Amino acid sequence: MKPDDDPDVQLMLAVQRDDRAAFEALFLKYVHQVTGFAFSFVGSRMRAEELVQETFLHVYRARRRYQPRARFATWLYRIVTNLCLSEVRRREHRAMQRQLGPTAGGVGEPNAGTVADTGGRSSEENVLAQEDLRRMRAAVLQLPPQQRAALWLARVEGFSYEEVARSLGCSVSAVKSLIHRATVSLRGQWREDT
Repeated sequence: MKPDDDPDVQLMLAVQRDDRAAFEALFLKYVHQVTGFAFSFVGSRMRAEELVQETFLHVYRARRRYQPRARFATWLYRIVTNLCLSEVRRREHRAMQRQLGPTAGGVGEPNAGTVADTGGRSSEENVLAQEDLRRMRAAVLQLPPQQRAALWLARVEGFSYEEVARSLGCSVSAVKSLIHRATVSLRGQWREDT
């Protein structure tokens, strides 16, 4: 999709003209997705929500400088990715992760209720599905940040490799390598745990 064909680009251009309704529309469209993305980095719903607030504050403050060179989502995820990478690199965050372990922040996780819909499963199957979900989240949190971001953007958000490359500020071949290494690592962790 070209930037001109993206309705979100048009909304962002309206935001440049101080259209608050357009900003609210973009916020409402992306807030849950971006929160899930941020949560995949920091493992804490509260900190993820703070990062999302910072992201949209940045979007609003940068509205005058916005240039539609790609889809709006690509630009938005570039912002949240940079904020998340900065957060992960902070010494305080690393110390907290070591103290709390990889499943910290499990209370109030985004989409925590998705497995609760039993879909005809027994309560035992439900418990096993919840445990699998926790193990997968913990494994994803153990991935290096760039791998985590590339994997999330490509597999969860459905970005093309080119869009992931723009969001992460790297080449398409680097994105392919990041996703491959993340996938291999997750498979290895999954096999070890089962």
